[in-house]
Amino acid sequence: MMIRNIGIALATLLLSTTAAAAQEQQPKEQEAATLGLNHIGFAVTKLDATAAFFVDILGWKPAGGQPDYPAKFVTNGEMFVTLWQVTDPATAIPFSRKNNVGLHHMAITVRDLPALHMLHRKFVAHDDVVVEFAPELLGAGPTTHMMVREPSGLRLEFIVPASRIQKSAE
Repeated sequence: MMIRNIGIALATLLLSTTAAAAQEQQPKEQEAATLGLNHIGFAVTKLDATAAFFVDILGWKPAGGQPDYPAKFVTNGEMFVTLWQVTDPATAIPFSRKNNVGLHHMAITVRDLPALHMLHRKFVAHDDVVVEFAPELLGAGPTTHMMVREPSGLRLEFIVPASRIQKSAE
């Protein structure tokens, strides 16, 4: 009886191991080969002013650069942005969200509503920042967002998702 039980156990182990190995060899249909955003690179007309926007206003940290290009890199610990100076800012063609193919805007998650309103006050006080619209509900809300153009004209959306609003209200 004991030998029979051992035989059954070994057969079960062999079948389950073979099935698991076959599953591992087949690609997962629902899993994308790519993961998250690694970094985003922007060509800018005002390299120093744009870098200062990220560092001085948003509180990001400088993360190096490439003086020969020239370029500056900034990070908030989660996101990494590379800023590349265009060759001739005077002749650079500004992006038109309705007429050019390219990045329409970049949306950045904000911690909570008080932080969004604090950023809005900083943007309004900064001469080189254009506020396209102040904090408002996105659709029916409670997600709240605003849109600005930083010193080089990049469109940046700052957004507090509903999940972060509900957490901050609790």
